[in-house]
Amino acid sequence: MTDSARIDHLEMRLTEQDATIDDLNRTVTEQWRVIDRLRRQVESLTERVEEAGTRTAAGGAEPPPPHY
Repeated sequence: MTDSARIDHLEMRLTEQDATIDDLNRTVTEQWRVIDRLRRQVESLTERVEEAGTRTAAGGAEPPPPHY
């Protein structure tokens, strides 16, 4: 293999690796966005559950459902 062919082969591999790194970077960035959104949702739901528990504890027994 000539030096020119080796350099061409290495350049092609480098270009493919750059594309792969860019794809992985986009994937990781999107996953972090999803994780952040899910974390905020869990925090919000946790707060709502705690508030509901506090209201139930402060107000005594929970009233019966409307169908009674």
